[in-house]
Amino acid sequence: MDLRAIVLGLVFALIWSSAFTSARIIVDAAPPLMALSLRFFLSGLIGIGIALALGQSFRLSRRQWWAVLIFGICQNALYLGLMFVGMQTVEASLAAIIASVMPLLVAAANWGLFRDRLPVTGVLGLIAGFAGVAIIMADRFGGGADLAGVVMCALGVIALTVATLTVKSASSDGANLLMVVGLQLMVGSIALLPPALVLETFVVDWSWELLAAFTYTILMPGLTATFIWFKLVGRIGSTRAATFHFLNPVFGVAIAAALLGERLSWWDVVGVLVITVGILTVQLSRLRR
Repeated sequence: MDLRAIVLGLVFALIWSSAFTSARIIVDAAPPLMALSLRFFLSGLIGIGIALALGQSFRLSRRQWWAVLIFGICQNALYLGLMFVGMQTVEASLAAIIASVMPLLVAAANWGLFRDRLPVTGVLGLIAGFAGVAIIMADRFGGGADLAGVVMCALGVIALTVATLTVKSASSDGANLLMVVGLQLMVGSIALLPPALVLETFVVDWSWELLAAFTYTILMPGLTATFIWFKLVGRIGSTRAATFHFLNPVFGVAIAAALLGERLSWWDVVGVLVITVGILTVQLSRLRR
């Protein structure tokens, strides 16, 4: 893994983790599905425009179109849609912790369902990771965390896991990478629009914080982080790229505490450290294998 890949991975983890804080600001002031559908539309429009300016085209391979549909529906519409709805009652730090379980779920599914060999250290990492989640959940539920919101976030993570297991890479040659990113954002926007119009009322509490969070979410987690992720996977492979997910619980909790003033207990700190060690152990065991 070269220096450029390390920098890309660190920047991706930081931007991806910050999305929970900006999302929390958005859902406190606007309908979550409407806001998310608009965010995907604007991010996708920008991405497609830049892709066309760079000479990329809509002529994708069958594998790329499959990736556009799977990621657009499972990652954008289901994962982020359920996350945004759940985060109306779930703190950004807890949502980030729930989302950080995804690499553990992918490893567990590959091991349990697809008979992918996992060394003993990897199994121990899985156990540690899920134990860390249990520590935090026990403390948070004792403090009155909303069960329905947590379930929504968890279902979203399962959808993202399915997308990750189904499509190993969104681009086989990288020739139309930005176009792939833009189109999968558009798919997410279209998929979320009907439930948004049926289930939500357009009532917005306008503020500069909302506008800043929404703009940041469009440009950074919505477009830049997705592009960096696909670039990173193309450079070092999905297994090595997934190693950087071990930073998500640390960054996510730290950013939420710093910007939103969310409470952190010692159990949160212990649980985050255990999850982080678990994710890192699993990924390193897969790399060694």
